[in-house]
Amino acid sequence: MIDSIEHIDLTKRYTYSDYLTWNFRERVELIKGILYKMSPAPQRIHQKVSIELATMIKNCLKDRKCELYTAPFDVRFIKEDQIKDDNIVTVVQPDLCIICDQSKLDDAGCLGAPNMIVEILSPSSAQKDAKEKFQLYEEHGVQEYWMVHIDEKLIDVFHLENNKYQLDKIYTSSDQIKSAAIQGLIVNVQEVFQGL
Repeated sequence: MIDSIEHIDLTKRYTYSDYLTWNFRERVELIKGILYKMSPAPQRIHQKVSIELATMIKNCLKDRKCELYTAPFDVRFIKEDQIKDDNIVTVVQPDLCIICDQSKLDDAGCLGAPNMIVEILSPSSAQKDAKEKFQLYEEHGVQEYWMVHIDEKLIDVFHLENNKYQLDKIYTSSDQIKSAAIQGLIVNVQEVFQGL
């Protein structure tokens, strides 16, 4: 086991097999073999918004086969027939994800694309979430991607159409989001940002 990120060559590309040998204090993600450090701990407001959203989503998922998971939770993106650990080069930890296909779930997390992912943008992650992860989620077929902007109290919702994300709408506090990917999922945006 490698217990310090200082012992890692950050110019090298890695696989999920490598990832499993790391025992860092820092949280990390792999995107196409490149190691990304995650912020040490989300700010309090980030956590508050995450809990509000998770609670609303969990309540909507009652009596459904879909499951909600919150970070840290590994999502391993794969290419067809390349599910061995040494072939997997992308492992991310979305803030929230919903998986409806139970066959994608195992003890290590999710193997394949969740139906929906939510990322709560922070100054340290905004560019990665809006660019690299946006392209990654689109490429691997995540049906719906929400980007939550805490400062502006907005939520961008993207739907996958013909393998490309289309902006459904930028939702404000006066709106309700009705998910296209998760039937019956309705989120009141004002409640997400309540008390901020």
